[in-house]
Amino acid sequence: MLILIADDESIIRLGLKSMLEGMGHQVLAATNGREAIRMAERQQPDLAILDIRMPFTDGLQAARAMTSDRQLPILILTAFSEQELIERATDLPIQGYLIKPVETEALGAAITLAVKRFGEAQALAERAARLEADLAARKLIDRAKGKLMQGGLSEEEAYQAIHDRARRERQSLSAAAAAVLAGK
Repeated sequence: MLILIADDESIIRLGLKSMLEGMGHQVLAATNGREAIRMAERQQPDLAILDIRMPFTDGLQAARAMTSDRQLPILILTAFSEQELIERATDLPIQGYLIKPVETEALGAAITLAVKRFGEAQALAERAARLEADLAARKLIDRAKGKLMQGGLSEEEAYQAIHDRARRERQSLSAAAAAVLAGK
């Protein structure tokens, strides 16, 4: 994977880079949050590991900025276990919180877990979006059936009329229903 790391401490940054490359990953290294945001925009990493306290833009602000354009798994790295920071982190779409110093095994496990949880969250979001679209289409079709039924058709005849129109005009049932509602 292409992994973006951001930490203002060079020793930590170099240590993480070495561990990640040892695991077979490609690494982008940033010295602060602003640089991490720019790198994420240009390089499109598969995962980001961000120190929570960095100059210019902290890791939480960087995570928020990165995920506003494109979703990716994010791990927050810190030497601090302050409750306020943890609470701020829980309001963001991050997949893990690592305390420094990080051991290779813990880093590998956190990456595996973050990628899996991120994939599951993405699949759930896609399913929810499909269900919302299906529900909106069903409501539109029901409203169109209601309009046709006011003209004397049975529910089955109204549905068949919408279906026939969709087939005849080579459009979706939703588009045919919208046309019925628009009086076209």
